[in-house]
Parts: sequence; structure tokens; C-alpha cells
Amino acid sequence: MENGPRQGARLIDLDLYRTFFIIAETSSFTKASELIGRTPSAVSMQIKKLETILGVAVFSREGRAVRMTPEGEALLGYARRILKLNEEAVSLFRSPSVEGEVRFGAPSDFGTRFLPNFLSRFARSHPGVNVDVNLDGSPGLARKMRNDELDLVLYTARPDSELLKQGEIVFTEPLIWVGLEGGVACERDPVPLAVSTSGCPWRRAARLALDKAEKPYRISYTSFHSAGQEAALLADLAVAPFPASVVEPPLQALDERHGLPDIGNYHIILAQNPHAGKATHAFADHVKECFREMALGMSATAG
Repeated sequence: MENGPRQGARLIDLDLYRTFFIIAETSSFTKASELIGRTPSAVSMQIKKLETILGVAVFSREGRAVRMTPEGEALLGYARRILKLNEEAVSLFRSPSVEGEVRFGAPSDFGTRFLPNFLSRFARSHPGVNVDVNLDGSPGLARKMRNDELDLVLYTARPDSELLKQGEIVFTEPLIWVGLEGGVACERDPVPLAVSTSGCPWRRAARLALDKAEKPYRISYTSFHSAGQEAALLADLAVAPFPASVVEPPLQALDERHGLPDIGNYHIILAQNPHAGKATHAFADHVKECFREMALGMSATAG
């Protein structure tokens, strides 16, 4: 006899898992109700139903704060896997059968930031498509796109970049100054910078912000890869402009309290070769959906 649910066992509806997961991510019943599109009372009833099925409390409320109980923390990992498996199962059967190759270009730091998740999920839903990844700086990617060497490209761009005319904005987040926690690099005069090579939009945005604020600076360390810039930060030799989402201890965000001006946002642009086929269109839709999920997650966390 095949393994399966025990006869008479109560199963948890996917909507309950989804509501629980969003509350756990936002730490707020109110924010979760906005994201789900239900009233706060309906969300509370869903959690009560979930707790009745499990026989344990998954959240505790302390004033307006919502915290997971130890039982809720144990459930979170299962909820995440179950929702992901459900998504993959639906994608497998609803996605059209597509085969072929996608010549995909992205900035070098995307190789560790975004691509592992994007590629693994796409491979499960479109096993017949081979994705050939080319990592380079945005200027190099633009040149390869013009030469018809790539089918699909992600660019990083400032709000005034000409690249915005060549594709679709799929993600936006702030660029911020980053340095070592407790470090003194930001106190030096002129302030030392660790940046990418010439042509990088983050480098240009940082320099324009410093010039506008009349803040003296010097380019102390240059590396094409963000890992090289991060090494200078960890040694407390410089500060650098990084996306807000990548800052983790022992690095910290720096701002006007450290004498550094606001840099502003940057965009991620998705551009497609007009002659690309079905495989490219399928991967492009997948990438846009991944970025939509990321933006939703960041919005929920911020809320």
C-alpha cells in the first residue's frame, strides 16, 4: 500500500498555509489582510481554524506586536515548502511545453544574488529549455545585445539612464552607502570609495551624489565584482554604494548621520531581443514574476 495521509487525518487547506506564511513574514495581521485581500477578522478566523486543526497556538500577541510561538516557527518551514511545491506543480502542468535555448545576460553580481533561485525554479517548470548565462557589466551586455549575441538581458540603470528606453523596469530599490559596523572609513577626509569599474551605474550615482553634496572623496579601490568591493569594506578601508537588500552584518547602512548624502534608487531593466522565440518569452515572464515576488516580500517586510 502506498504511503499517504492517514485515514481520518485532517488536512490543512493551502489558503490557511498562505495566510499563516504572510503573517509570519509581515508580523502583522493588518498588513497580511491588505496583501491577501481579506478583512482582518477573516484573517483571524483563518488562523483560529489553523490552530484548531493543529491543536496548538501558532502566534502570540503582545499589544500590537505579533510573534510566532515555538510551534509556529516549526510550522513555518513546512508552510514554505508546501506553498513552493504547490506553485511548482501548477506551473508544470499549466506552462506550455517549450524547448530551445535562451542566451541570457545579467550583471556579474546577479550570479549570486538572483540567478540561483530564478534558474532552479525555471528548470523545474520548463525542463526542455537550456539557459546559457552570460555575466558582464551593463555596458558590455548592451553591446552584446546590439550585436544580436543575447536574447534576453537584465541591466542595472539609474533613473535617467538611456537604458530605460530599451526595456521594461522589473525591480526598483534604493542604493545606499555601506561600511563596516563600527568602522571609521566614513570619517576619513576625503572619504575613500570602493566601486566597480568605469561605466557602472552605481559608481556614477555615488559620484554624482557626492559631487552635489560637495563631499570630498577619492576612488580608493576598484573591482569589477562586488565581492572585491566588499573585501575593502570588511577591512574598513572604504565605503561603497550597494543595493539596500544586500546589506548584512558585519556591514551596515550609512546615511547623513555619517556625513554621506542620499544616493537615490536604481532600476533593473529587462530587455528582449525582438527576434527571440518562445523559450525567451517564457523565461522573461518567469524573471518578471520572480521580481514581483521579491518586491512584494520587501514591501511586506518594510510594513
